[in-house]
Formats: sequence, structure tokens, C-alpha cells
Amino acid sequence: MPSTSMRVAALLACAPLALAAPKTTAAKQAAAASSPAPPIRSHPTSISHGPYSGIPLATGALSNSIVGTGIPSLPPNPAATSYPSDGRLHEPQPAPYVPAGGMGTNGTPPVYNAKSDFDYESLALALYQEWIELDLFHDGLARFSEQDFTAAGLTAEDRYLIQFMAEQEAGHATMISNILGAQAPQQCTYNYPYRTVREFIDFSQKLTRFGESGVYGFLPHLDSREAAQLLLQSITTEARQQMILRQFDGLFPVPVWFEVGVPQSWAWTLLAPFISSCPAGQTRLVWQNFPALWILNQPNPARVNASAGYNETISAGMNTLSSANLTTSEACAYSNNTLDDCKPAITQNRTIPLSYPGRRVFLSWETPGKPVGPNNSYVTSSQAGSPKYVAWVTQLNVTYSSLDVTNATSGSTVQPNVETYAGDPAINGTMFIAITDDDPYLTPFNLSLINRHVVAGPALYQAG
Repeated sequence: MPSTSMRVAALLACAPLALAAPKTTAAKQAAAASSPAPPIRSHPTSISHGPYSGIPLATGALSNSIVGTGIPSLPPNPAATSYPSDGRLHEPQPAPYVPAGGMGTNGTPPVYNAKSDFDYESLALALYQEWIELDLFHDGLARFSEQDFTAAGLTAEDRYLIQFMAEQEAGHATMISNILGAQAPQQCTYNYPYRTVREFIDFSQKLTRFGESGVYGFLPHLDSREAAQLLLQSITTEARQQMILRQFDGLFPVPVWFEVGVPQSWAWTLLAPFISSCPAGQTRLVWQNFPALWILNQPNPARVNASAGYNETISAGMNTLSSANLTTSEACAYSNNTLDDCKPAITQNRTIPLSYPGRRVFLSWETPGKPVGPNNSYVTSSQAGSPKYVAWVTQLNVTYSSLDVTNATSGSTVQPNVETYAGDPAINGTMFIAITDDDPYLTPFNLSLINRHVVAGPALYQAG
């Protein structure tokens, strides 16, 4: 791994728009154009898969001295609403056609590195995500035959698209590794629950959902605006992957007006159970692992009537669909009715919605204290009190519904009827729910304050 100074120089060399380009002769330009591109980070093309059976050498999240029990809820800064927003210019312009203000706009050369513990831990989490996506796409292509993909309605061109997604992840992993430096997390080994192509595709679209949303949650909070710029340019690619995988899954590609962002601990909770082991000395993460949440009647996109099934998932948290035990008449992939079928397509507008307001949702959750993640070295925990609500986190909304508690680890709730703006059902797409002990008012920018109230979850709810 290059040193910090070399790393910055390489990043600047690869980002000519970051600095004003010096005037060069045509010969120099031609020489620069023929110079070799920076290498991608090395990674194994084939690794073992399966559960971890050893003894963890370390236990728990990375930690230091802790100065408080939680982040307090404070009033807004008095100056937060001082700007008049009247369409006029209120400060002298630093240059022609340039308004005053902005961050990183004073001509100082950008340095693409982590500038705080928050930056490093957030980017390290993103790298863990890129590594698993790289392996996931390779594993699906290796595990299933051409005939398996064809039977699922996916062609050779579709398989190549999945392969190209893996190549994109190699680039993303390289970019984040260059920012983090020598201690950047390495690729691990993984344990995937899927058994069919349909389950692999559903698992992948859910994994990319929380990978994308997990970055949206922390991106505006990074101290390093330079690193945020590069990460933004990678996560927009991930957003396209998620849409494509929804199309492969027979789902409507873009059912929401706004994509949701979630806290880092939510993304880590969903990701960690599928990591078996990591190399010795691997960089550990600070983020919390919450107890897992099952959606017992998770809408199953493999069904003609997605809401009709029960216990048709193969994992907690992600609640990936199970395609087993569906009869031909129940499985939408075999439907001859174009309004009911769920074959891969550019778009699918199914007659029967996957979920709907007023639907009763049955839930089951684990208690804290379960070892999870790499080498079973992280432990689930919660600082919350008794379960009282279900938080529905989607688009721009955090909406709560009352939890009808059955016992200490199960209950049910009713899917709320709420719109982001008129005409946009807020609860739609592949979205997030969690069990909470309270219903604090939160918005996308301060959603992480919900963490101390989380009893279990999050889980991905397949609302549409």
C-alpha cells in the first residue's frame, strides 16, 4: 500500500479536474495519455465460503475511552436560519461568477484522506461493503450454471452485466483503500444463504440497498469533503446496480421519489452476519451490531400474491426471499399473465402490490449478546428499553407504528398509510424497519440519534 504522500499524489494525478491543469505541449499530452493507469487493489478470484467455526481472538466493537452515554439532542444553532434565502447576493464575490460561501472553494488543493475517526470508521465500513459485493457477484456466477440463469430468465448478457458489476467493485475497493492507507480492511470470507438464482438476485438487490443507503447516511457528515466527493461518485454507481438487480428480481425499478439513508450501525448490523472470517490483524470497526429482526410475513416477490406467504425468508435482517416450496401456480415467474408475472424485465407493474397500508406485519427478534460477524468476534447489543414501536425508515420519513407485543421477542404492527409528498407513498421499495422503545422526531440528517432507542433491527421490508 502506498504511503500517504504517494497516495494523495496518485489520487490527484487520477483526478485532473481537482486542480488547474498546467499548460502542456501536444507531445507531453500524448505521453501522458499513453502512461499506464494506476493498478487496482489485488484480491483473490476464488475464496472459500461457509460459516466460521473457530474461536474469536478479539471480541466486541473497536472502542476507546467513552466520555458520554449518548449524543444529546440539542436545539438548532441560532444562526442556522439567518440566511435570508431571497435570491440576492449578500456577500462580496471572491471572483467573477462565483458566490461567497461553500466548503473547499478557496483554491486550496484537495487532500483525499480521512480527517477524523468518524471519517476512517465510515470509510472502512464502506470498504467492507465493497469487498463483499465484489465476492458476491463472483460467487453467484460461479455457483450457478448457465442453465440455472436461463431458467431464471437471465441471459448471457445479463450474466456479463453481473460480472461487470464485480469489476466496478474492484475499482471502488481500490479507491477507498487508497484513501485509508496501509491499514485498510482486506477482503474476508463469506457465508451466503441463497440456494437458487432467484434467491441470489434478491439477496444481491437487498445487499446493494443497504450498501447504498448506508453511505447516504454518513456522506454529508464526513469531515473530509474530498473523500466525500470520491465516495459520492462510487455510490451513484451502486445506486444503478441496485436498480438493475431490482429489474432482475422482477420488481419495479424505481418505486420511490427519494432514496433513503441509514446510520452506519444499521448497515453494519445487516452486513456482519454474512462475513465468516477476516485475515489476522484485520482493521476492526467501531459500529454497533443490533439484535437481528425477522419479518415473518415478509412480502415475497417470487409470489403472484407477494403478501400471501409466511416464513418465506432465508435470513434475518435482510429477510431475503425463499423460492422453495412455491407451487407453479403460486410462483409469479411461471405466470402467463403479464400483469402478474415477475420475470426479469426493464419494468414490472404487478396487478397485486407487494404490500399495502393496513397490512398486519408479524415480527420476531433476537435478544442481545449473540456473537456475529468476522470470526464471530462482534456481539449484538442494545441500549434501548422495552419494545413499543416499529420505526419505518423510508425516503425522507421516519414514521412509527405501535407494536402489539406478543412476548419478549415477538409482536406485530400495522403498515402505516403515509405519503412523503402528495402522490408519493412513503412506504415503498426495499426499505428499513426497526423495533424501538420510543418514537423520537428525527429527519434524514440526524437519523443516527435513533440508535439508542433500537431494540432490534433493522430489517429490510420489501414494501414494493
